[in-house]
Amino acid sequence: MAKKILILDDNEDILEMMKVALEDEGHEVECMTDTDDIYKTISHIKPDLLIVDYILTDINGGEFCHQVKTNPQTAHIPVIMVSGHQRVLESFGTTYGADVFIAKPFSLEDIVNNVNDCLTNAEHMAHQH
Repeated sequence: MAKKILILDDNEDILEMMKVALEDEGHEVECMTDTDDIYKTISHIKPDLLIVDYILTDINGGEFCHQVKTNPQTAHIPVIMVSGHQRVLESFGTTYGADVFIAKPFSLEDIVNNVNDCLTNAEHMAHQH
């Protein structure tokens, strides 16, 4: 069954590239450049996985990740964080709780492989509960 992926990135070119690569894998992909309310967006789209750019127009993507991971209703959703800032990447694990960090520039193969790994892990976790 197709998984639903929500991508938040303020770069339209990156959104389009990721969308095409993930749709080729059979996933359903929603792209947004920003959102006022991450919970409202999640409850509307019901994604199985989030890909969030660290630098967004109005908010730090790390904050979105933190909000998702600290809310019991959304904490189970895997979050992949992408960033061009190496120092930021090093502080991610402890600060924001993202499942995976991918440095820009990234290959689409990296994105696809990490998405598939996260979705597989999430399914295993769901079956254990």
